[in-house]
Amino acid sequence: MPKSLNLTIVLAVGCILVGCAEQSVVQKPLAAIETANSHLGRMSNVRTTAYTRLEKGGHRNALGKYLSGRHVMSAASDWSRFPLGTRFRIASTREEFIIDDYGTALVGTSTIDLYKPTKLEMKRWGVRNVDIDILQWGSDEQSLKVLGPRAKHETVRRMIAGLQKKSVARASSATVTSKQASARPSSSRTLD
Repeated sequence: MPKSLNLTIVLAVGCILVGCAEQSVVQKPLAAIETANSHLGRMSNVRTTAYTRLEKGGHRNALGKYLSGRHVMSAASDWSRFPLGTRFRIASTREEFIIDDYGTALVGTSTIDLYKPTKLEMKRWGVRNVDIDILQWGSDEQSLKVLGPRAKHETVRRMIAGLQKKSVARASSATVTSKQASARPSSSRTLD
């Protein structure tokens, strides 16, 4: 009897140790991902609307691909505010979206238009202010690449101007930072 009790205790301790080891193996990559994305975060009170494929624009997004209503759903925005490829999650519903479309009514606003597969779901969503968690920022460069050939449209030109203004602002702040770093005198003074 004591041998079977000892064996049971050894097996229980072994299972606990294996469980802890597996948990730390999983947590380390997750912690690395969280650290890498620390510049991402929650945006509060973002205005959202909804659209469906039955509206003007049809079944395809700005990239010519079918609108996605699956795991990661399509969304539209002003790409100078939320660039192409931006992934986010709505905090209250846990639904995940990616910006792969734009709409003329969205240009100049911070509104995000969420794709809904049916007209009923679209109507149920209506207009809501929600908190969103940015999972990955999209690319200003990719946005410009897609928008460039469409610059004959006024709304597209406005998005391009907004994206270019952002890149100029980033470049000038980087220049100021590097000038400040080079202007700092090295401290070679000694106290007498």
